[in-house]
Amino acid sequence: MKKLLFSQRNNERHWVGDGFPVRSIFSYHNIAKDISPFLLMDYAGPANFSPSDKKRGVGSHPHRGFETVTIVYSGEVEHRDSAGGGGIIQDGDVQWMTAASGLVHEEFHGPVYSKQGGPFEMVQLWVNLPKKDKMTKPRYQGIKNEDIPKLDLPDGAGSIRVIAGRYESAQGPAITFTPINLWDLKLNAGKSSTYTVPAGHTAAIFVLSGEVQVESGETIKEAELGVLDPENATFTIKALADSKVLFMGGEPIREPVVGYGPFVMNSEADIHQAFMDFQQGKMGTIGDIEGSDHGH
Repeated sequence: MKKLLFSQRNNERHWVGDGFPVRSIFSYHNIAKDISPFLLMDYAGPANFSPSDKKRGVGSHPHRGFETVTIVYSGEVEHRDSAGGGGIIQDGDVQWMTAASGLVHEEFHGPVYSKQGGPFEMVQLWVNLPKKDKMTKPRYQGIKNEDIPKLDLPDGAGSIRVIAGRYESAQGPAITFTPINLWDLKLNAGKSSTYTVPAGHTAAIFVLSGEVQVESGETIKEAELGVLDPENATFTIKALADSKVLFMGGEPIREPVVGYGPFVMNSEADIHQAFMDFQQGKMGTIGDIEGSDHGH
């Protein structure tokens, strides 16, 4: 059984643009090796936004060398990028954006949600790419809630949505460059559930709400990340309260991680090149798509 290596939390919120009040739960600056291929996690919310005619969010900014994965629990996020990707994701939907060789994107609250307001909660992960894939062509996967397989866990323990990777017979719809498991769990108080992942892969549990206990006895509380050891294949979670949990794990990418701002590459020279390419317009611009179905 997997043991808990450590847990960590961040109670400090900061704003990304004017639409995302986030807590940065981890980044490659502190736990790169323990969490690879994941680089960073921002937890936005839970928050409530009042109705507004103003477009809240974050304007155009570049990325290169990795993917962003946005999971919406409540609210609505609209995305556009310079590679032509875009769409609106709502409760239960996931956006898997591969920046790779570089693009510029923007993220705002969706138009319907902006006008109505209400609860807002989302997670954004940065997922590293191997060196051989860092300069591939950008792509966008808009994954709808209804396309994500959902299974009941044994013994009434709750349910699991398989966003990426595999659980039992269910295969997640997300296309990934390296083997990744990304599961969305709803766990019922007092129940335990056991999971098997490949030995040697990283494994971490993030508790959005509730409280869970791992087999070695430690508890992981709301807005807290628990990182498990990579050695063993199975782990058991006991829900001490009704809990909403995100499991993330994958095959570690054993390459240098050099990041600065919106770019994550393998060397300082790569970062320098990324800034030059961005400044020279090589990552493109977000086209004027007024009158399209993107809501602007």
